[in-house]
Amino acid sequence: MTDKTYQTPDGRPIYRLLTGKDDRAFCERVSEALTQGWRLYGSPTMTYDAENACVKVGQAVVWHEVELG
Repeated sequence: MTDKTYQTPDGRPIYRLLTGKDDRAFCERVSEALTQGWRLYGSPTMTYDAENACVKVGQAVVWHEVELG
């Protein structure tokens, strides 16, 4: 993959799954990824973490010009 569209920030993979507690910090991480050139991939996911008594969320992102699947 030598095309410049595959040169991601910090040499990250072209697909990432952002996860964390459902809070402002998580939303800011997703927003930051979008401003860097990532785009949302698929629907977000949510689950309840009984051990920590909180909702955990995940959102996949892909590098802006990558075509998956």
